[in-house]
Amino acid sequence: MPLSDAVADGALALVLHTHMPYVEGFGTWPFGEEWLWEAIATSYLPLLDVLDAGSPASPAVTLSLTPVLCDQLEAPGAISRCVAFLEQVRPASHARDLEAHSGEPRLVAELERSAAEYAAVARRLRSLGEGLLPALGAHARWTSSATHAVLPLLCTEAGLELQIALGIAAHRRRFADRRLAADRESWAGGFWLPECAHAPWLHPALEEAGVRATCVELTGRFGRGDARHLRPLRTDDGPVLWPIDRATIDLVWGAGGYPAGAAYRAHDRLTDRHHRIWANDGEPYDPARAATQVRADARDFVAHVGERVAGGGVCVCAFDTELFGHWWYEGVSWLAGVIAEAGVQGVALSTLDDALDDALDGMLEGGRPVAAPDDLGVSSWGEGGDLRTWSGPKVADFAWRARTAELRTLTGGAHGGPGGHCGRDGEGAGDRALRELLALQASDWAFLADRGWAGDYPEQRAAGHHAELQAALRGNVGLEDRMRNLAPVLR
Repeated sequence: MPLSDAVADGALALVLHTHMPYVEGFGTWPFGEEWLWEAIATSYLPLLDVLDAGSPASPAVTLSLTPVLCDQLEAPGAISRCVAFLEQVRPASHARDLEAHSGEPRLVAELERSAAEYAAVARRLRSLGEGLLPALGAHARWTSSATHAVLPLLCTEAGLELQIALGIAAHRRRFADRRLAADRESWAGGFWLPECAHAPWLHPALEEAGVRATCVELTGRFGRGDARHLRPLRTDDGPVLWPIDRATIDLVWGAGGYPAGAAYRAHDRLTDRHHRIWANDGEPYDPARAATQVRADARDFVAHVGERVAGGGVCVCAFDTELFGHWWYEGVSWLAGVIAEAGVQGVALSTLDDALDDALDGMLEGGRPVAAPDDLGVSSWGEGGDLRTWSGPKVADFAWRARTAELRTLTGGAHGGPGGHCGRDGEGAGDRALRELLALQASDWAFLADRGWAGDYPEQRAAGHHAELQAALRGNVGLEDRMRNLAPVLR
């Protein structure tokens, strides 16, 4: 919905990028599909309640869903296994922790509350049936590449086109019948660049695919807090670029940001069964105390944004959806508080699609797109603002393996588009090989390895997909296809 009939001073655009690597069917605890079940329980379902509280025709949030996440949410049996996890595994783990902390009444109370929360989530999920994806999709206007590949690291035009085209095709297939307004299609050209990884040479492929706008991290180029982060950038041969505003984002995401508040539930302190029952200051977690802090932090955030856009423009605050609820337990409540507080403080909220329409129509003060600098170069929201997180010395093997596999799969023989690629030996690569290549290209394996957060799981996954790809290229396609639900739109 446009901001108003009058020229608006400025606006806040909350962008939530919703993504999970393909873990469905690949391991359980401590690394594997339980990540997805926990994200459903603690992030996606609570967020859905916030989004459903507003008008579905004009959500205040720009929501992107990655195709690889959607692939998993609609995989046969996935939601049923999530319900089983919530109704069987979580009650048992809570019961064991309740026994271990039986002499500590405040911790017992929090464990009981946590157990009841999981039970309520299970009931909510059952009420949706297999409809979690359509329910989220009703609010999702943006898509992304097929498997969250870092696009500037791809080494062939065919690989780049495959990732982009499959992502857009999957979104259109899934949500084609949905209309956010009577005069709009389900996709208006919004495309999230995985890891905000941008390079000017991506522009022609994005433009060809119909991408109208994307987000970029330009803190290293413009400097922190610069007013240029508040205006969209017009490119000569590609989409409009929306700079994300790091100075505002770091009120949440930066070291010492809101989630570090003393009253909030500690993410890193766990019981023996991996429940979180303490606050950041070491006290037993108190929901009422945390709720008071949520309200204060929501007010503070909106006040900062109001000052930031007082002279016009759009403050683009982009976050991983999983930060809210899964990593920062109170994050979904904070998000709801920000949406409410924006109305109280008179800060306009807008999706990026609407903000671009308003800017182009002259309805947004200081928001009209300006020409992008010629020397933008390569950037991301990773460490150092470049691509080292996914291709630096610690993870060079991941990048090298994916690039050589791409070259062998996509340039080794004649091909006529997605699904028709051939291997170097002349054997048809087919859908099986393409799925394994797409899985191998996911940014997540190098990211997890760089951070050291998941043991040898990312190396096992990358090596496994590489081995399966080689087998498929050799024509050995009789084995079970564990990736059969990945990127189903290959033709």
